[in-house]
Amino acid sequence: MNDPEKANGFREPFVKSSEEKKLVRKIQFTLMPFVCWILMLQFADKAALSVSAVLGIYQDVHLTGSQFSWLGSMFFIGHLACQPINNIMLQKLPVARYLSVCIFLWGIVMLGTAFCHNFSQLMAMRFLLGLFEGTAMPSVYLIVNTLFRRSEQTTMYGAVTMGSGFGSVFGALVAYGISEMGHQRGIMMWRWNHIIFGALTVLLGLLCFFFLVDSPTHWLLRLSKKEKEITQERIKDNAVIRHKKLKWGQMFESLKEIRFYCICLAVMGLNMQNGALQVFSAQFIKELGDFTPGESILLKAPAGTSSLVGVLIATVLARKTGQICLSGAFMSTVSLVGCIILAVVKEGPAKLAGFYISWFLTGGYSLLITTIGNNVSGYSKKIFYNGAFVIFYTLGNFIGPLVMLEKEAPRYTGAMTGFCIGNAVAIASYIIMRFSMARENKKRLANPPEKETDVTLDLTDMQDKNFIYKL
Repeated sequence: MNDPEKANGFREPFVKSSEEKKLVRKIQFTLMPFVCWILMLQFADKAALSVSAVLGIYQDVHLTGSQFSWLGSMFFIGHLACQPINNIMLQKLPVARYLSVCIFLWGIVMLGTAFCHNFSQLMAMRFLLGLFEGTAMPSVYLIVNTLFRRSEQTTMYGAVTMGSGFGSVFGALVAYGISEMGHQRGIMMWRWNHIIFGALTVLLGLLCFFFLVDSPTHWLLRLSKKEKEITQERIKDNAVIRHKKLKWGQMFESLKEIRFYCICLAVMGLNMQNGALQVFSAQFIKELGDFTPGESILLKAPAGTSSLVGVLIATVLARKTGQICLSGAFMSTVSLVGCIILAVVKEGPAKLAGFYISWFLTGGYSLLITTIGNNVSGYSKKIFYNGAFVIFYTLGNFIGPLVMLEKEAPRYTGAMTGFCIGNAVAIASYIIMRFSMARENKKRLANPPEKETDVTLDLTDMQDKNFIYKL
């Protein structure tokens, strides 16, 4: 039992058959385009407010800086309000149909936002947008948990998080086109931004209702007899058995685990800067130099690219080293460097470089999702972890825009200092989680159970002593 690979949370190397590789490609081809589009539009829709700041929303609706901050945070109040009922709905309803209806509704809200004429109307629309968008991440995470092996999930969660990065780039390019288009047909540019993305989201909701795969035995996969046998083995590996009964004991078990609080604190720490820099990105960049609105929007695109690169590095690093927690701590350290530059440097290219480097936070963030997917079993427990993850993601994003005080522009020293602390908390959380899980692995490997676990019992990772954590 002294094998170092096992001590790091890995069983004997698993080699997929050609039939299973073909099945995995089929699942990826059928599912992942929808998943990426969902995350792309989710990011582009909630970030539409940030580019609206340089497309005329301040002048058209007569907003103040503090009101704009509240619009950024109101989205996340809706996001937070969504989570308790969302946890129940994910347990009771078919995930794909439920998510597709919510996507359709948030598309309608995006279209409705284009017709707002005052701060109160915008606040209501931002709350509703957050309420419906709050269903997306927990639903997508649950689908990935269900369809992919634990060994595949690091890559899949990387792809999921990269969808948000693509959304940043895509949203910036569309917004730049709108800035060049001007006020066509007497409609302000910021309104066109919401109309275009709202229409795309409504269309996506309709497509997802009919074609989004949410089960390893979904009819769209058209499984052969051999593939059905392979699917049963894959279900045993990822330890996700869906049922409609809420198991409160599994949720209470989560509250007794130190890694639960580590994940919650880490995701909140990282997403304070995510929320702030996302909402203020276009005008923040504009304040760094004498840029036109169109140039400010275009300069957002490298931030999305930086986010993509961060996730890619984190995914490759975690897979090559087998060290999820240490890779996450490293990515959070890179993000911390970016925040330090933003806090210290007053202006110029170095400050812009710090802004881009800070977006490596998405690499650390994506590996938190991977940690839940790989190391939490029990259907109700997994939903509870995912729900708590989104709640603290929401709290971080809610707090972030509010600490960007108008009087501290353009350096926002207080906010940047807070973001540095958030990254430090994430680094410490990763290290504590790794130590905790490694200690439990050592106990289990030293005294393994005599028989294999029956996956249909829906045991949690604490109840199943065969379960080995991936560090």
